[in-house]
Amino acid sequence: MGSYMETMSFCVEKDKRLFMKYYNTMIYKAIKRFFDFVCAFLGIVGTSPIWILSIILTEVSDPGPLFYFANRVGKDNKKFKMWKFRSMRVVRGANEASLRPDQDRIFWWGKIMRRLKIDELPQLMNILNGTMSIVGPRPAAVDQVDITRGGENAIAATVPCGLTSQSSLWDYIYGDQFTDEKEYNEKVLPIRLKLDVYYVKHASFLGDIKLIIWTVMAILYTACGKYPQWMHDKLVEYSKTV
Repeated sequence: MGSYMETMSFCVEKDKRLFMKYYNTMIYKAIKRFFDFVCAFLGIVGTSPIWILSIILTEVSDPGPLFYFANRVGKDNKKFKMWKFRSMRVVRGANEASLRPDQDRIFWWGKIMRRLKIDELPQLMNILNGTMSIVGPRPAAVDQVDITRGGENAIAATVPCGLTSQSSLWDYIYGDQFTDEKEYNEKVLPIRLKLDVYYVKHASFLGDIKLIIWTVMAILYTACGKYPQWMHDKLVEYSKTV
């Protein structure tokens, strides 16, 4: 009888833990979606002068389409069109099989936009329509899914992709230094992939707020011509726990 009661007690406790985990996950998802929508709406309104400036300077730099709609894979490996300000000259038949952009195609204002992440502001539209979140794993290019969503990284497809994350910050502060794809694949990509896994395994609302603050700080460091070595070291440390 005692053994039976102990078994029942264990099962009840296990069910309770599973329920609380599910409940907390649902609460987190609801808060995250509300937070995403409000911040995206306010972000579009607040950055509207930057949008106007970008539209004008893009047209002056390289007349053509103002926006670039990238083919991306998000939650549950569903394809979607990701908004970006166009920063490169249009080339018919171009693809995204390479993990490095074609530097020769980036026009002068495009370089500034990419350096300060202005080109990613239109992704606030994706956040509004629910195809992206403010914080989440990097969206996977359709031509790179086997690399960025294969093996252990398949877990990245279980949550909405985001505008920023540990892997995005790693790519921004460190990865953007490398134009050679082979060098990038050796020095940047392994940690970038691990950081996407790290995000999913440690996702929390407070963690998301922290990443938003880090993103603002990383952009300010870049604008001032400084390197956030402390952030670099912390991201490497995170990757080692995966």
